[in-house]
Amino acid sequence: MSLRAISTLGIAALLGLVSVWLARSWLQAQVSEQGAPTEQMRQVVVAATGLDFGSRLGREHLRAVTWPVASIPPGSFTSIDDLVGSGQERIVLRAIEENEPILASKVTAPGGRAALSTVLPKDKRAITIRVNDVLGVAGFVLPGDRVDVLLTRAHSDNNPASESVTNLLLQNLRVLGIDQEASERKEKPTVAKAVTLEVSPDEAQMLTLGSQVGSLSLALRNSSDQAAVQARPVTLADLEHGANKVEGAPAKRSGKPRSVNAAASSIRVIRGIDAEITPVQAERDPLLVN
Repeated sequence: MSLRAISTLGIAALLGLVSVWLARSWLQAQVSEQGAPTEQMRQVVVAATGLDFGSRLGREHLRAVTWPVASIPPGSFTSIDDLVGSGQERIVLRAIEENEPILASKVTAPGGRAALSTVLPKDKRAITIRVNDVLGVAGFVLPGDRVDVLLTRAHSDNNPASESVTNLLLQNLRVLGIDQEASERKEKPTVAKAVTLEVSPDEAQMLTLGSQVGSLSLALRNSSDQAAVQARPVTLADLEHGANKVEGAPAKRSGKPRSVNAAASSIRVIRGIDAEITPVQAERDPLLVN
């Protein structure tokens, strides 16, 4: 075979290999583009550290990260300048965790203030009741907790014989603040003098009236327990039987009947200057007769 023929065959083989490599690379690129399309990203401003209610936002508290466009939460900011570049500071209204996106609903407008009214739903009110170290669950109630409110009415001044009673007045109320502390990051229990609760207008009236006619106390609820319960009033009679009382069972009488003196009394009748003593027969209690 001539040298020319050998050169032609070598060039043809080389071109064939190059063509195969190019075709394979093109096919792999097509498969990659179809199987894993490139997701669009955009900058989102997040908290560089944990922020509490009332914190003032500064550049040192913020940083921008890339975020998938399809997953950007509504109300987020795409630039740090949008938050702190106006010259007027913003205040945090709700606790924000580290790396959590900053949302417009969790901060004030530029130049705004951290007022409790800004975090209340439109149909709710905030009302404060006075407590002490006992009625406030020894300080273990913290902002963000859920509580029940109990009302205890003492003896009436006009009717000392009336019986004291405790009612479960309201259930599942959210605690907005303890004294003047509204941060939900508060962890250590402290003895409080006042507790601010989130209530409806009707519930606000009930709490105000209840504080005037009796004593209000709090019962801390499990954070995952949102269900209302049926509770009956508790009176002094319930304390006599305690935990052993059976619902609906009549009170037991003493097994030993009381003795009755059939002639334990008499009357004295005076007619003019004469006096006469007449014995009186006492009636027996039929419930005491065996």
